[in-house]
Amino acid sequence: MQQTDPIVVVGAGIGGLVAALSLHQAGHDVHVYESVDEVRALGVGINLLPHAVRELDALGLLDRLVAASVQPTTLVYFTKRGQKIWDEPRGLAAGYRWPQCSVHRGTLQQLLLQATLEQLGETRVHTGHHLVDLENHDDHAVAHFARVRGGAAEVSVRGSIVVAADGIHSAVRSLRYPDEGMPRWNGALLWRGLTTAPPVFDGRTMVWCGHPRQKFIGYPVADLPDGRQAFNFIAELTVEGQELAEREDWNRAGVLEEFIGPFEDWRFDWLDVPALIRSAPGTFRFPMVDRDPVDRWSFGRTTLLGDAAHPMYPIGSNGASQAILDARVLTGCLRDIDDPVAALERYDAERRPATAAIVLANRGFGPELPMQLVEERAPDGFDSIGDVITPDEIAQATEGYRRTAGFALQSLAQGDSLADLDWSR
Repeated sequence: MQQTDPIVVVGAGIGGLVAALSLHQAGHDVHVYESVDEVRALGVGINLLPHAVRELDALGLLDRLVAASVQPTTLVYFTKRGQKIWDEPRGLAAGYRWPQCSVHRGTLQQLLLQATLEQLGETRVHTGHHLVDLENHDDHAVAHFARVRGGAAEVSVRGSIVVAADGIHSAVRSLRYPDEGMPRWNGALLWRGLTTAPPVFDGRTMVWCGHPRQKFIGYPVADLPDGRQAFNFIAELTVEGQELAEREDWNRAGVLEEFIGPFEDWRFDWLDVPALIRSAPGTFRFPMVDRDPVDRWSFGRTTLLGDAAHPMYPIGSNGASQAILDARVLTGCLRDIDDPVAALERYDAERRPATAAIVLANRGFGPELPMQLVEERAPDGFDSIGDVITPDEIAQATEGYRRTAGFALQSLAQGDSLADLDWSR
């Protein structure tokens, strides 16, 4: 792609920053425009799957990521009674060439921001810019920004292309799909928190307990000097008779009394769930929402990326990972296809169907199908898990989801970064 104007990236979240780093390292002039005045380390824990870690390794960030995270080796699923359903190796322990990384979302965003400032320069990241309109022209695009949220456009920026990585409430997506409305809610609420705790099992184990209507997920995101760990948890409940009447916010404070009751008897010999929840300084409440897949991401010289393109339920550790994959495929397409409009169409054709499949899989039971089957077949517990579900049923569900999400072991065997593939075909 021949470039005269810079590439404009809207949004300094994980997807936007990886896009900026990736495009810069491919030789493009990139400017990032973010709506907040200061990018702060907000949020709680997330997981990056091996195929996303492969892409950060290709960007030279693996050592920083490993130092800032915990690399789980095992995922164990339990019933609501704390009975083990099955376990599986993760990351390097599963034979991948790259680890899975559990990390505080804010820590990862700050790591990416620091790398962006170092590599692109501080003058390439612009905060306090709220996108309000876009123009598409034959040889460029123009992004119009307000300096005050809800205000009129004050700054117009010309770019060779505009990449919208501005989240589930994307201003760019709303311009393309003005009648879309609020995100789609499935009736589940998540209370997410971070606490300090002794290691659970070996300190490298992720735990999922319960079933799709009520579950607890926990995993460490940092080792602490005193031998304890920063432990991330999610308590999820499906509620009845409510509507999503307000915009969700990852930083909306949760109220303990709203959700602790159903978990009070989740005291297992290996973890006291209510005690761990109460040890956290607070929680954040978030409804489980997504949006319907759309027919197009790319319009002329503009396109969508990450949650702006494919917001999905936070099941299976896919949100941040898929945004990273988007950024790398976009980079490869812009390298291999001279016409930027054609390059964005190629990116759209590759990533949109793949992520739509994950959105739809997550609306089902996804990797939680065996948990649901065990709850249906043995709600009062069991003497032997083999009497309830077969290993083949478990393997079929879990491996099928890994294929859908793009991190089946065999698919990563060759090891090539997505940005290095030939996207001209």
